[in-house]
Amino acid sequence: MHRILFVCLGNICRSTMAQFVMEDLVRRVGLEGEFIVDSAGTCDEELGNPPHYGTVNKLNEVGVPVGRHRARLIRAGEYADWDYIVYMDSSNGRDLRRIFSGDPEGKCVKLLSFVPEDSPLRPRARMHDGSVRDVADPWWTHNFDDTYRDVSVACVAMLESLEK
Repeated sequence: MHRILFVCLGNICRSTMAQFVMEDLVRRVGLEGEFIVDSAGTCDEELGNPPHYGTVNKLNEVGVPVGRHRARLIRAGEYADWDYIVYMDSSNGRDLRRIFSGDPEGKCVKLLSFVPEDSPLRPRARMHDGSVRDVADPWWTHNFDDTYRDVSVACVAMLESLEK
């Protein structure tokens, strides 16, 4: 069983998009019984809110089912519940290390780190210095297309790495 938690700031845009994309991917390959997928946020500003309409519209446009979800806050006590705690940007990573008082088992991983160096993803998943690029927050950019591209490519790459 693979247990994956996707994390962003408010849990209404990127992390819910990643949750629904990954759920759809594992369903399409017949592995839904082998995965538990959820999402959460690192701040409480959006608690209880449904996924952002931009996320919902983009996922509907590409045929990814949008499940029932309400924004929730990640809790320190759930570190042990997940195999992977996948975050969207460096700020989320810092927040997770603060919430968990570190990352003793190396479970916290930036989403785009799953994308191989030779991926056709444009712009590339890695920066010139080799660091992993952030998934841009469409709350600020209003660009759900780019966010979906990053999320979908990274989720495919993650699933491929877990299937090996």
